[in-house]
Amino acid sequence: MLRSIKLTVVALPLLAVGCETGAPPPQAEKPRATDSHDHDHDHDHGKGDHGHGSEGPHHGALVELGGDEYHAEVVHDDASGAVTVYLLDGSAKKAAVTEAQAVTLNVKLDGKPQQFQLAAEPDMGDPAGKSSRFVLKSPELIKALDDKGAEATLSLTVGGTPFSGKVPAGHPHDHDHDHDH
Repeated sequence: MLRSIKLTVVALPLLAVGCETGAPPPQAEKPRATDSHDHDHDHDHGKGDHGHGSEGPHHGALVELGGDEYHAEVVHDDASGAVTVYLLDGSAKKAAVTEAQAVTLNVKLDGKPQQFQLAAEPDMGDPAGKSSRFVLKSPELIKALDDKGAEATLSLTVGGTPFSGKVPAGHPHDHDHDHDH
């Protein structure tokens, strides 16, 4: 009897060690996904701006189109009364072109919807039949875009695919910046 008790005392710890089939070995805790975006590419990240800032290369407001596939930049010049939309690539730094002859700005101000068509006015480097720039002279549109209560949406087509994006209310506009177009 004493011998069976000794065997039990010696065998139990061995059985306990060898029979751990249910629990996997402990692992180091995986780091959680954060917004730090610790990677190297050609733009910075910030909260709410998808890393492209709020101002484009022509000092206008950026509009995201197609989940960063394209961007548009909305610029208006109080002196000339012109609103210009520049179509940009996904990095929001280089011009992108479309065969569209116009883009549309739908603006809702004080509950009243208005629609503005900006005609294609190709930049010097745009290929024939395509444009990266669209212009409309409209003090009424400038006034609406300056109003922080305005809701504006830009709609356009690139390669047969429709895109639309929200234009920031009360966005920056041209105050005689010295830059080339």
